[in-house]
Amino acid sequence: MNNYYDGTKLLSLKDLDGNTPEIFMVTSNRTAGKTTYFSKLVFNRFLKKSSKFMLVYRFKYELDDCAGKFFKDIQGLFFQEYELFSKKMATGIYHELFCRKLGEEKAVSCGYAVSLNSADQLKKLSHFFSDTSCMLFDEFQSETNNYCPNEVEKFVSIHKTVARGQGKMNRYVPVYMCANPVTILNPYYVEMDISTRLTSEVKFLRGHGFVLEQGYNEAADKAQKESGFNAAFSKNRYIAYSTEGTYLNDSLTFIEQPNGKSKYLATIRYKNCDYAIRSFDTLGIVYCDNKPDMTYPNKIAVTTDDHNINYVMLKNNEMFIINMRYFFQQGCFRFKDLKCKEAVLKLLSF
Repeated sequence: MNNYYDGTKLLSLKDLDGNTPEIFMVTSNRTAGKTTYFSKLVFNRFLKKSSKFMLVYRFKYELDDCAGKFFKDIQGLFFQEYELFSKKMATGIYHELFCRKLGEEKAVSCGYAVSLNSADQLKKLSHFFSDTSCMLFDEFQSETNNYCPNEVEKFVSIHKTVARGQGKMNRYVPVYMCANPVTILNPYYVEMDISTRLTSEVKFLRGHGFVLEQGYNEAADKAQKESGFNAAFSKNRYIAYSTEGTYLNDSLTFIEQPNGKSKYLATIRYKNCDYAIRSFDTLGIVYCDNKPDMTYPNKIAVTTDDHNINYVMLKNNEMFIINMRYFFQQGCFRFKDLKCKEAVLKLLSF
């Protein structure tokens, strides 16, 4: 297992304020071992300290066979003498996980599995989760960009549901989040202001309450590239994403000033500031700066706070946003500064 991911360094880091983080995020190329590492970590803690864990999924149907999905790999590697199973609770709103030694009848509760989309129902069941010590959210970036509506709010709600209890208004409940690098437009990076700070050179990133590790496992890359199947599809961008750890849906984004003739596309308002979106057709790029043409009729409010009678909301400009998202993913966007970049990332986020 020496060639696989080791999260010791990430777990040792303090956040931007010098405090112990409550969110630990890691991305890397596929088969690097990050999910295995954190799955082993939370199950080991239960065996040693009776510390229950919670598995977080996106949709309710993903709770089916949650025990098998979580335990099958680590059982064969580390816990051959144990078995894990789950029971539907509260008419299937969540599952409770139970483990026992092989050959024994008695099983003990070791944790829970919940879905983000059930956040509202889970609020009323918070007393059941007061013994949860940590949470594991695998694949927090969706490869198909199929996120829950208002996913970040639901994620925050579930953590609040879990972190209350035991005589405290708020307990320390760390969350371990793993994913392959799909896009910096994912809702977590945008909400936590990671998108504007992250570059391909960053290995560890500290924020307020969180730390992020952006990894690359050379052994996993080599093993994947030696696959005959992958060789057959070597020109497919998914292979580069899964082996090399490049972002599946992104090219590098740049802060620079283009020259030449441009065409005005739209004014966007974000955090009470107006920004201009222009296309430089001869250069094949789209540019955002803070010099809007307020006479141009196409005005888009990025958030509800930015909305007034002169601006239309995002849903009324769906095709425009889809087109802009395409340009971003092809590496065709340029920005005057980080504020402009942040506004565009928020506009285009999934």
